[in-house]
Amino acid sequence: MRILIAEDDQVMADGLSRSLRGAGYAVDHVASGRDADTALSTQAYDLLILDLGLPGLPGLEVLRRLRSRNVAAPVLILTAADSVEQRVRGLDLGADDFMAKPFALSELEARVRALVRRSMGSGSSRLRCGPLAFDQVSRTAFLGEHPLDLSAREIGLLEVLMQRMGRLVSKEQIVDHVCEWGDEISLNAIEVYMHRLRRKLEGCEIRIATVRGLGYCLERPADTAAQG
Repeated sequence: MRILIAEDDQVMADGLSRSLRGAGYAVDHVASGRDADTALSTQAYDLLILDLGLPGLPGLEVLRRLRSRNVAAPVLILTAADSVEQRVRGLDLGADDFMAKPFALSELEARVRALVRRSMGSGSSRLRCGPLAFDQVSRTAFLGEHPLDLSAREIGLLEVLMQRMGRLVSKEQIVDHVCEWGDEISLNAIEVYMHRLRRKLEGCEIRIATVRGLGYCLERPADTAAQG
């Protein structure tokens, strides 16, 4: 899951980024409204954390442009001015939640989890493939009743495979999902992470097939049994 933080306070942005990365999210950061608008026009994000007082282009204008492109990703607005007028205007433009500065990181993380749940509608946040389960809100994976010890990269890799279970996932799609700007990760490195993930799934019926030159496919247990 990939998040964009649009915040011109570098100290705050660094703190938010560290906190969310520690929770297993891929995080990009921009410090101006124009850079935020450009990023949102060229990359798909699962969540936007948006400061209203951005230089170059106001945060509410960034939000207006985002919704005018029919992008439904949740938006959490950060504002130093906790005014009713700003909240009303932000909600009218399509914001999903507000937080007034200063705030506790633990509360922001909880708000992010709530927005992720809400964005999934009435469906469950837990993805399943046979005995394998992945909770997209808590960012945790289980094999049966046992939690899997996964790195942040492996969490992102498992999520994108389970979201597209039974379908081909290219290495490029994986990079877009799990990598941030500035990450110098090669397609060969994806193979290394895939190897590590497969080792942690050894001994169960889960199979990740390699389609040479194209990508990977997390096979449904029934598909695996049919091939056996």
